[in-house]
Amino acid sequence: MSCTTSRKARPMARRRTTRPRRLWRLLASLGILAASTASAAVIWVDLDARPWTRDGRVRAQVSRMAPQISGQIVDLRVTDNQFVRKGDVLYVIDPFDYRVAVDKARAENEDRAADLEVKRVQAERRASLTTVSTSIEEKQRFAGAAKQAEAAYDLAQAQLAQAKVNLERTQVRSAVNGYVNNLLLRVGDFATKGIANISVLDSDSYWIDGYFEETKMSHVRVGADADIRLMGDDRPLRGRVDSITRGISTLNATPSTQGLPSVNPVYTWVRLAQRVPVRIRIEHMPKGAPLVAGTTATIDIRSDGREPGAGLSRLIDRILGRDRAALALDPEATTQVRGTATRASIPVPTPSTIPMEYAAPGVAPGMTQPPDEPRQGQRRNPPSKPSP
Repeated sequence: MSCTTSRKARPMARRRTTRPRRLWRLLASLGILAASTASAAVIWVDLDARPWTRDGRVRAQVSRMAPQISGQIVDLRVTDNQFVRKGDVLYVIDPFDYRVAVDKARAENEDRAADLEVKRVQAERRASLTTVSTSIEEKQRFAGAAKQAEAAYDLAQAQLAQAKVNLERTQVRSAVNGYVNNLLLRVGDFATKGIANISVLDSDSYWIDGYFEETKMSHVRVGADADIRLMGDDRPLRGRVDSITRGISTLNATPSTQGLPSVNPVYTWVRLAQRVPVRIRIEHMPKGAPLVAGTTATIDIRSDGREPGAGLSRLIDRILGRDRAALALDPEATTQVRGTATRASIPVPTPSTIPMEYAAPGVAPGMTQPPDEPRQGQRRNPPSKPSP
């Protein structure tokens, strides 16, 4: 009897031990399924549903300045990558010829003024005489001469003004606040009128272009907030969608030799989404952030909440600490923005004086002094007496 009872108890003990195992397996499977579903939802919302791109570029306007006169460069006032303000002198063209032109124009102006005074007096004297002393033809001739002298005087004044302006143009000044970029000028180079030879990157014109896929453009709105992260800096930048490009090029619209559209007969089954440029105005940037035109940025646009998964997106932002209220702003670096047409002004660095040794590497001490002066650390030798 005891053997029979023990045999019946063993299956019951096995049943009691297998039920908790099955329950734990079921719970583990459900947990894995829930985690997979949550991960898929997070990936879909964070990478596909919201307007997001890693294809962003920092952009800036470049002022390519050309001299308005021609001449040899005699003084270079800037170095490569130096910050300059609007109106600072970049380089100086040899002013000798233009000073001579001013002197000649001034002398010509004084000569025309004296001639005009004489012709006016003669015309007034003839006009006061009667026809008994002079003829009407003579009066008209002297009056015409006075008019010609007046026109010549006006021409001389215009030439003098032009000569003065050309003399001022020997100093080529910066048209914007910014950085001298890729400087290749040297003293002795010849500057040609109308040919750009120096570039200044406008520090007040930075913006960011985000190239978004066309499948996400329905959720991009003008005025929407944007979170920006540069590839070389983890600190967030703040921006606002300023405008959206309304046209991109297409190969099928290229006209052929007869003006007809050239259509590519090859059609691929895998269609890549086109990229549409979106201009983003910078409203805030951290102090000291390396903002360099041409660098890469990641852009995340905070849309109006009408895109799929908007609620889940806000929840994910709060979990990951990307809530806009949680990101601290630096008040010293915040730019002043008043409207969509206002350009973002980046904080300007304090200009510093660059020693000649750093401005022109390789220049030995004393090389910048005239030949008749002793170099640094040297004494002028007294003239030797002639040998008898």
